Amino acid sequence: MLKIWSMKKEQQQKENADGAAGGKKKKVTAAQLRVQKDISELALGSTMKVDFPDPDDILNFVLEIKPDEGCYHGGRFTFTFAMNQNYPHEPPKVRCQQTIYHPNIDLEGKVCLNILREDWKPVLNLNAVIVGLQFLFLEPNAADPLNKEAAEDLRQSRDNFRRNVRNAMSGCTIRGVNYDQVLFSRKN
Repeated sequence: MLKIWSMKKEQQQKENADGAAGGKKKKVTAAQLRVQKDISELALGSTMKVDFPDPDDILNFVLEIKPDEGCYHGGRFTFTFAMNQNYPHEPPKVRCQQTIYHPNIDLEGKVCLNILREDWKPVLNLNAVIVGLQFLFLEPNAADPLNKEAAEDLRQSRDNFRRNVRNAMSGCTIRGVNYDQVLFSRKN
C-alpha cells in the first residue's frame, strides 16, 4: 500500500531543501490533500489494485478490477480516475479503458453510476466510487443504461445476456461491435 503521508512529508522536505536553494515551493492543493486522505483509507480487496502512472500526480490514477463472481468473473477491467482541483466538490471523472459489453458502461468507456453524477456529494470518497464500480460488475443495472442493447438483453433474457458477456469478454463481435478481450488466466 502506498505510504501517502510519508510521500507528502518527503515532498515537503524536498520543497524545503529547494526553497533553501532558492527554488520556489510547490504548494499542495486542497484536492491533493483530500485525495491523499481518500487513498490512505481505501479498502481494496484482492480483486482490485491501484496504479499511479505518474507518482507525482495523485489526482490521476488507474484502478484494475478483476471480478471474482458474477457474469464478469474472469475479466480484467481498468478504469482511469481523474480529479480536478475542485475535488471533492466535483466527482472524479471515471472511464473504462476497454470496450466491454455492459449496460452501464458505453462503448467509449463512460460509466453510468449515480454517485458520479447527480448523487455526488463532497462527503463521498473514492472508496464509495470503487465499491459502486465493483457492484456494477456484480449486478448490472438495466434500468439506467448507457449501452441500451446490453440493457435490453439483460431485461429480456439473463441467459442470452450472460452468453453475450462471455463472448464479448473473449474478444468477439456482437451486433457489429468488436469488444476487447479481457479474460485472463488466474496466474496473471
